[in-house]
Amino acid sequence: MKEQFKKFLNEEQDPKAIEKITSKLTDLLMKGEEVGYIAVQKKPAITVFPDSIVLTNKRIIICKPKNLGLSMDFTDYTWDDIASTFVKENILGSEFSFGTKTDLAVSIDYIPKIQARKIYTYAKEQLDLLKNPVQTATPIQETFAEEPEVEEEIEEVETEEVTSFAEILPAAPVVTETFEPLPTQPTQPTGERKLSDLTKEELFDKLQNYKKLLDNGLIMQGEYDAYKKEILSYM
Repeated sequence: MKEQFKKFLNEEQDPKAIEKITSKLTDLLMKGEEVGYIAVQKKPAITVFPDSIVLTNKRIIICKPKNLGLSMDFTDYTWDDIASTFVKENILGSEFSFGTKTDLAVSIDYIPKIQARKIYTYAKEQLDLLKNPVQTATPIQETFAEEPEVEEEIEEVETEEVTSFAEILPAAPVVTETFEPLPTQPTQPTGERKLSDLTKEELFDKLQNYKKLLDNGLIMQGEYDAYKKEILSYM
């Protein structure tokens, strides 16, 4: 389980906080639930027990240590209950917040900017999947009626005896002409706009398109991660 969360330690996350959360999440995750991202609070002063936020494919979990880190409070919100998400970048970190359909506002501050951007992007992807679920088209089986076999009637033609050699005409020679195919010029692919020229909204739409391609099995997980990392570097 710990090996699974090592990927979240490359963006200023506190290793000790990640280790504590990992040990707790083992018993909290439901069947089929996967962790998408973990962000850890980083206040200007030394914080021994920072708050954390865990995003899975089913819910958002707010983790708040208490009793000197010996215990922890978990508050979760399913994606069905979340109406909107926001991120506000400040001088010392960012503030990630979301609102529920019951008009409840939840926020966690002092999140490092790169972590805040990633949880915001992941949250947008999950909300978009709820609004536009990916439906797999069922294959349509075509049935063809078998046509009855038609027996061909062979008509017998009586042959007449040729009495004059003039009636036998020589067969005209068969002339075959060969044509060499003209070389076709390769079509040049139309150039796409550079990522640096796109706005944040266009970058986010592009990331969503790659996510749909991944869900439909058109690209591999490694390709999606590479696209996602490149797009997020411009956001």
